[in-house]
Amino acid sequence: MDYQVMIVGGGIAGLTLAVKLASCKVKVLMVEKDEKSGLIYKGELLQPKSLAILKKLGVYEQIKENGKMLPSIEMTEFYQDGDSLELIGENEFRYDIIRSEFNTSVMLPHEKLKEILFRKAKQYPDFHHMRPAKFTGFTNKDGRRVANVSTKDGETSIEALFYIGAEGRVSPVRNEMDVQIKKYSYNHHFLTVSFPRPPTLKSSSIITTQERFLGLFPLPDGEVRSVLLIKPGEYKSMRKQGLESFYQAYIELMPEMEGYVNQISSWKQIQLMIPVRHNVSSYVKDNCVLVGDAAHSVHPMAGEGMNLAIQDSDVLGELLCWMFETDRTDPSHLKWFEQVRKPRAEFVSRLSHQAALLYSFPSLSWQKLRMKGIHNTERNNRLHFKQMLNTSGLGIWKFSIVDRMKQIGLVPHSFGSRSIPESEQTKHFFTEQEDYPWLKQ
Repeated sequence: MDYQVMIVGGGIAGLTLAVKLASCKVKVLMVEKDEKSGLIYKGELLQPKSLAILKKLGVYEQIKENGKMLPSIEMTEFYQDGDSLELIGENEFRYDIIRSEFNTSVMLPHEKLKEILFRKAKQYPDFHHMRPAKFTGFTNKDGRRVANVSTKDGETSIEALFYIGAEGRVSPVRNEMDVQIKKYSYNHHFLTVSFPRPPTLKSSSIITTQERFLGLFPLPDGEVRSVLLIKPGEYKSMRKQGLESFYQAYIELMPEMEGYVNQISSWKQIQLMIPVRHNVSSYVKDNCVLVGDAAHSVHPMAGEGMNLAIQDSDVLGELLCWMFETDRTDPSHLKWFEQVRKPRAEFVSRLSHQAALLYSFPSLSWQKLRMKGIHNTERNNRLHFKQMLNTSGLGIWKFSIVDRMKQIGLVPHSFGSRSIPESEQTKHFFTEQEDYPWLKQ
């Protein structure tokens, strides 16, 4: 046996899992196909549950030092008539409504987080990595699964007790497992890019009209990550018109952007994102496991994909450490991972999907319905808390039928709007027993 665990993929999911396993003296190999990081945008917004996990891994202080704390999300609605904008709604969703040590989000450049995790992993003698190296499939050796890996020096075979697919949406391990995958596409695309931000922009901001959506998320070092919703085909027409058309889409929604967004000098800096939602039928098959985007991808509206990957790797890492520490390495124990993570990931996937639908239909009537729902949710303490708890990853408190009626105005939003005491809040937080149920065995 070459390794106890082989992880295919050196992104956030693979690195989080590798740090956890190596810290509990599990001999782990991480295989990454890309020698250098690509230009494709990856998640940068860390939610409270992910911050709690990163603290357990011993990297939270570095996250705070290198990241930008964003304790709230400001939402502004305009009615747009030609070149004129009329302010028709302002709301703010606050993480501090959650009584927890971790009641903020943090923006951190994706590659910086990978660098922090990789440096941490290398502190442990049981961490090993191959890069560039490409997993090409499994072969059978005396009834055991063996991984084939291609490197610049040729082909090699690696045997491990467990194989983890953490490669992202295009997952060779998932293909080898032959699990079913259900996909959902959307009627819009996004353009995303980072550039210097105006000093007035200090909070996460979502600016919308009946036809536009612009998300602005401050990064450290005076930059901002932006996400602009466009119609399919609009990217091509904007490119024909030139960068000025891209600048104007920002400046008309936020005039302070003039002189900042204009510092983008090439279309090569701007990435087209085509949102796709998918979920696989099973995360586990024999001694193979899928984590992160290999198992599920969510609409990027709420920025949850990276957080789900971190949370997957936390649960799987704790489970594998327990399996090796207690000498219970039969693959049947992997059922615990799917039992914990699949319903949670699918719940967040539905939430992100619902958020996407709020901005998917460009009409004034749909905008008014969206505004009413957002306004009533923010104004009601209970709804506000549920929204932020479900976003945070710290727990789940589902919206009831009455909640939905309050959101759309069929029941006054002030009804049942009392503040939620900490004792009631904590009932809806995930406990250690819920996160790691095998520990009671």
